[in-house]
Amino acid sequence: MANVHEWGERCAINQAQDPLPWSKPPEGVDLELSLIVMDTVSKIYKSGALEVHALNDISLTVETGEFLAIMGPSGSGKSTLMNIMGCLDVPTSGAYLLDGEDVSKLDRDRQADLRNKKMGFVFQGFNLLPRMDATRNVELPLIYSGLQTKRRKELALNALQLVGLADRSHHLPTELSGGQQQRAAIARALVNRPELILADEPTGNLDTHTSAEIMEVFRKLNTEHGITFVLVTHDPEVATLTDRRILIRDGKIEGDERN
Repeated sequence: MANVHEWGERCAINQAQDPLPWSKPPEGVDLELSLIVMDTVSKIYKSGALEVHALNDISLTVETGEFLAIMGPSGSGKSTLMNIMGCLDVPTSGAYLLDGEDVSKLDRDRQADLRNKKMGFVFQGFNLLPRMDATRNVELPLIYSGLQTKRRKELALNALQLVGLADRSHHLPTELSGGQQQRAAIARALVNRPELILADEPTGNLDTHTSAEIMEVFRKLNTEHGITFVLVTHDPEVATLTDRRILIRDGKIEGDERN
């Protein structure tokens, strides 16, 4: 996935554009309940005459407030799927709806607008700027929103409070443990009050105990604030802590298991 610097740069663009019409939703899909709808989505990467089929006719619905994991071996297509969910890439064919809006063919400016307003991203590498304290790191997405400095700081501190890091708000990343750095990264993802958080191997750099703590933070945000979570993980133990597990292999969904 793109790193936080690329994401922040893209989110700087905020251009209004009418949504594309969605003429006919897939059978059995309730658009009022569904935050994400993918209908026969495929992604093909080309290098000269070589074609790599990263995704093959993926159809998937994620309802508002779900807490799910995407699993699969290396090269299975799970990161490509998350990139498309996060409007960091576009499908070669098929349709992708986010909150009822067909975003499959929106231009990059409009996609950046959707990311800024509706999504937060958490990465395996915490991607905190080393010379900024936790509060300043969390403020970063708000810089592009035009808010005054005082209001940005207030929102950043609120987000740090939500993840239990208010008492470390003035500490630099080097003064924080791995778990605390990831909490700061989660607060940064929260600060724009997104509907959806996409997390790419969010516990990959953490020990078992700290991983469990981070998953507890995710669960609390999901249950108490209604935020939809989609996690890419290779760790079965982490996946069992979610409510739904989707298995991707060779660009196709091989399993979809719910608690």
